[in-house]
Amino acid sequence: MKKSLGTLARCAVGTAVVVAAACAQADPAPDAAPSEPAPQVAEAPPTFEADPADVASADALVTAVYDVISGPAGAERDWDRFRSLFAPGARLMPTGARENGRKAVNILSAEDYASGAQEGNWFAEGFFEVETGSVTESYGNIAHRFSSYASFRSDDDAEPFTRGINSFQLLDDGERWWVLSIFWQDAGDAGPIPERYLNNP
Repeated sequence: MKKSLGTLARCAVGTAVVVAAACAQADPAPDAAPSEPAPQVAEAPPTFEADPADVASADALVTAVYDVISGPAGAERDWDRFRSLFAPGARLMPTGARENGRKAVNILSAEDYASGAQEGNWFAEGFFEVETGSVTESYGNIAHRFSSYASFRSDDDAEPFTRGINSFQLLDDGERWWVLSIFWQDAGDAGPIPERYLNNP
């Protein structure tokens, strides 16, 4: 992503959009054994129902994220499709160096990203982003994917204008996959991407 997964990192000046939800639980009856809170399973808002093909696997989900933000100059992205990929409360977090050299992170919700892209006309230029390598680790119903990316102005450009790494946290709820967070670093602020993260042709 670049104002998506790249330039937003350089715009991260320490501001943070933090949305917190709190829930209260009644005290247990006297002498009752404390009970574990029931696990909360994310559900897509009804107006942003996902295409089953987009959320059938971790690979499909990551591919859908890259696909939905990519397109020619000025083309409107399918923001309802974008929203459908993210769990409620999910975060998109570009990080990079500020002018004083210190590192910063900008914390966005999926809605912040979608509305910011539309209001700020982030895709006035062509923008195509592809995964160039990945390392995925999983346990139970959680997965982490270190996903190297390359960003282009045209889908037939020979060389990208930027590269970086997206760190995806993903959840399989038994029916579909969700993005819980994307935390990314542009290579312009971090140096060349190690070969072990560039394992795709």
